[in-house]
Amino acid sequence: MGALDGQVAIVTGAGTGIGRETAKLLAAEGAQIVVTGRRKAPLDAVVAEIGAARGRATARAVDIEDREAAVGLVRWTIETFGRIDVLVNNAGYSSRARSIRWVPKDEWDGVINVNLNAVYTLTQAVLPDMIERGGGTIVTVSSAAALRPGLIGGAPYGAAKAGVRNLMGHVHNVLRAKGIRATTIMPGEVDTPILSRRPLVPDDRARATMMQPEDVARAVLLCATLPLRTVIEEIVMSPTVARDWSVDVAVAAREGGPDGGP
Repeated sequence: MGALDGQVAIVTGAGTGIGRETAKLLAAEGAQIVVTGRRKAPLDAVVAEIGAARGRATARAVDIEDREAAVGLVRWTIETFGRIDVLVNNAGYSSRARSIRWVPKDEWDGVINVNLNAVYTLTQAVLPDMIERGGGTIVTVSSAAALRPGLIGGAPYGAAKAGVRNLMGHVHNVLRAKGIRATTIMPGEVDTPILSRRPLVPDDRARATMMQPEDVARAVLLCATLPLRTVIEEIVMSPTVARDWSVDVAVAAREGGPDGGP
């Protein structure tokens, strides 16, 4: 018998990385998982993995930047499965330019839309069902960039991740008496596909120092499976061994500038 038997969970950004590993772990504990992301093929692959392990999952390709589509995902989940017990806000997007001097408006808007506005939309959408049933768990994967802003995460990403940290704090403080648990997880470097958007894409040697997606997924699982009397408000995670970022920072400072200048 799993700790999440009978529960329904939505995991965003579930086609790869942290979302994929989170969906697999939650399913292994008995939850019905709705895996969502922009691309259907990776989602179908995750559903197949979960099914092969005798878990339950279904894929829904949704662009969560589209408010109506995001709200529609929540509505569909409740209509199909009758409830939502866990929401994992994991989808992430980063800009190519990192310095506030060079970030173009479209990149700023895209990062804020995915990392902050979509979290607001989905969180607001799941709350009526959770409150009516007397409880629910919302886990948002933020970033260490929320605590240590700079050129590694970049200006828009750090601002958005700090924003969702504050938003989860709001949910915790305002709705905890209604049984709503809100958690922010702030990981440092994790070897996920989002690294391909960095001005200097980390090589194998750099990636070997990083956390792996399953490390963060295990933290999400902990938050979702603790007794309902207990909430973890925040988790900060980092690689045990720090690496030298000096070259990464130097490259990021120039990205997007005129003629690659600093």
